[in-house]
Amino acid sequence: MAGNLTFDALRQAFAAGDIDTVLAVQVDMQGRLMGKRFHASNFIETAHNETHSCNYLLATDMEMEPVEGYKSTSWASGYGDYVMKPDMSTLRRLPWLESTAMVLCDIEDHHSHKDVPHSPRAVLKKQIARLEAMGMKAMMASELEFFLFHESFREAHQKGYRDINLVSPYNEDYHIFQTTKEEDVMRAIRNGLYGAGIPVECSKGEASAGQEEINVKYGEALQSADNHVIVKNACKEIAWSKGKALTFMAKWDNNSAGSSSHVHQSLWSLDGEKSLFLDSSAKHGMSKLMRHYMAGLLTHASEMTFFLAPQINSYKRFVAGTFAPTKAIWSPDNRTAGYRLCGEQTKGIRVECRVGGSDLNPYLAFAALLAAGMDGIENELELEPAFEGDAYAGKGAREIPNTLRAAAETLNNSDMLRAAMGDDVIDHYVRSARWEQEVFDAKVTDWEIFRGFERA
Repeated sequence: MAGNLTFDALRQAFAAGDIDTVLAVQVDMQGRLMGKRFHASNFIETAHNETHSCNYLLATDMEMEPVEGYKSTSWASGYGDYVMKPDMSTLRRLPWLESTAMVLCDIEDHHSHKDVPHSPRAVLKKQIARLEAMGMKAMMASELEFFLFHESFREAHQKGYRDINLVSPYNEDYHIFQTTKEEDVMRAIRNGLYGAGIPVECSKGEASAGQEEINVKYGEALQSADNHVIVKNACKEIAWSKGKALTFMAKWDNNSAGSSSHVHQSLWSLDGEKSLFLDSSAKHGMSKLMRHYMAGLLTHASEMTFFLAPQINSYKRFVAGTFAPTKAIWSPDNRTAGYRLCGEQTKGIRVECRVGGSDLNPYLAFAALLAAGMDGIENELELEPAFEGDAYAGKGAREIPNTLRAAAETLNNSDMLRAAMGDDVIDHYVRSARWEQEVFDAKVTDWEIFRGFERA
């Protein structure tokens, strides 16, 4: 379900003294939750209709720095307001925060009350509407990986994020004994998410020391994106409450594996009864529609990479032999491929996109994948043969862009994404990518100092 609290139930919980705070939150460009804490009385009286936020929240970088060059807002326009419109279907209790509920908000123009086109939730809703007009709906799920540390967030910051200690000293992939040692945090995450109405399935150790994975049941695309951002925020807040720190950086350390966010996707009839990807009589069980969809993903793989890998750091993850892909090819049940066919010959047949890192914004990533897949369907693109073997060693195979600079340019030049999302939306996110590159290019890194201080 989308949430676990009705408005009437909120009224009753407030009257009984069980809930006194309501978080009204929006999602920023980086996929983080931004918003306000309302006293429940005010939220029930007025704020459930709407509240407001500064429109710079969709024009800042990771440091919350107002960035020049955006058409949507600027110092010249005065950084006015957006309307935060609560989507009351997402209202839920947050068991890990005392007497607190939360609701996700859509972002609307202050004057027209229309969705702000470049707001992440609106970007995804537009592609979902396109898909529904074609008589289909998308079911999606995102897996999230992160690294967990003994230190608190405060201690990690005081150390400059150096010499901090992972919760395990060795690879803990599927390792029950080691993950038992981490249950104080991971059990609280699983139970907290379940109590918040998130259909959590499991957690497990991942393929590096201190690396965790949390998995949530698939659902309709918008609900799954909502779940994703709530899960990330919950993991951080619960770890903080336990005196621990964690990171969703795509690549936090040279010697550790990267953290991914694999995205599973399939198309279904509008009533949810029929998988449109399954044809039991066809090779691998892939329907003609699924083959066109997969062809769209591959054809436009480079163009949409930025939405799967949005930071400078994201591209450090694409290393051969680390289970992170380097080639945008497809292959049945092959974890070296960027696009993996899962659930062959079953109702659960689906595409797993393995390109995305745990730093992606799910609304933007899901929207880009759906747009590419729909283009494949609409243009009846032919699917290339499946790759066989080790994709890392594939000669001449389609490469994933290996820098943010390259990904920004392919995004900027994407006629497909401009047609699907709108020029203003693409220009907005190209500007965000170029700003990240500009900021990085202007900084002196620790690597440069260590390498050149004495020897230059």
